[in-house]
Amino acid sequence: MPTFKYVAKNPDSRTITGMIAADNKTAVIEELRKRKLIIISLAETKTPVLAKTSFRSKKVRADEIVIFSRQLATMVDAGLPIIQGLDALQDQVSHPLFKKVLGTVKEDIQHGSSLSAAFSKHPQVFDTLFTNMVKVGETGGVLSTILDRISTYMEKTLRLKRKVKAALTYPAVVVTMAIIITVVLLVKVVPTFAGIYDSFNHELPAMTQVLISVSNILKKQLLWVVGGLIIIVFVLKRWHATEKGGLVIDRAILKMPIFGDLLRKVAISRFSRTLATLIQSGVPILESLDIVGKTIGNRVLEQVINEVKNTVRAGESIAVPLVKSGVFPPMVTRMISIGEKSGQMEKMLLKISEFYDDQVDAAVDGLTSIIEPLIIGFLGIVIGFIVIALFLPIINITQIL
Repeated sequence: MPTFKYVAKNPDSRTITGMIAADNKTAVIEELRKRKLIIISLAETKTPVLAKTSFRSKKVRADEIVIFSRQLATMVDAGLPIIQGLDALQDQVSHPLFKKVLGTVKEDIQHGSSLSAAFSKHPQVFDTLFTNMVKVGETGGVLSTILDRISTYMEKTLRLKRKVKAALTYPAVVVTMAIIITVVLLVKVVPTFAGIYDSFNHELPAMTQVLISVSNILKKQLLWVVGGLIIIVFVLKRWHATEKGGLVIDRAILKMPIFGDLLRKVAISRFSRTLATLIQSGVPILESLDIVGKTIGNRVLEQVINEVKNTVRAGESIAVPLVKSGVFPPMVTRMISIGEKSGQMEKMLLKISEFYDDQVDAAVDGLTSIIEPLIIGFLGIVIGFIVIALFLPIINITQIL
């Protein structure tokens, strides 16, 4: 989003300067007029709002935003004015970027901006889902309830994300260590044995010859291999950023053995919970689907959600494109269809989300029990092959003598 720098006079005839992130100049002019400011100059700048702070500061963690939402909800519910609530929370926050953002939000509100509009200027901290729900809460006079709902949603999403991360971290670490150990054996240990075997006048066994050949290739081409892997990862990341590449890679991820099923369950749970939370909060269905599509984190599912939006615009059922996609299991599509017909869509979506949260828990436990023996078996084969290939010539010579 472009950032505009302005110089203006306030109702007290004092000259003030500031920066606003907006889609275009017209939006900035409207915002400044709402604040009752007389514009002296207005120009787009390439430096985004809080750029310097963002450069030095790490990203604001989700759990910090959860705590902030929960505390602000308590203050609003107790009847404390928003400005005072933000002031108190700003003093408590230790994260430099978050502290700076809250200060800017407070200033915007003092100049007549709404809380949701002030939040929307900082997408690096408050995402679209957050700002839209706050907007609904302000309009309906239920801000504290909505903030509590946001906190609950984020807590559950964060818990789910941590479970998946923990499940994927263990095999990733073990596989990485296995690769490092194998490379060290091939590059350092095998050449030492190869030097000893050069002095033998006997032909080496086929296994040993294969192992030494692999070791020689890896030793000479190690930098090329590492460089090639880095280039492949870089190219895949760039391709994933494109529309076509993102669809191909995300579809392949969902079809991966073992991990694909887990990630599909996580995506369904996230889709259901996000859509349920938005509908429950009073966000219009099309706007809700738009937000879900942007936050789902998978291009295949995003494409399905876009098809759902087109279907809803045409006045048809949400369940139809979900069935056609083949991504959502029949149980999910049937429950959504029943919820749609009975007028209890959000209730059904929450039940789906809770069911798939349990499914993810079971899948994470099952994943560990499946992955562990697979990794141990793979390591046993690789290390066993290397050890046998290294000592086979010695055994053969001993038998000859």
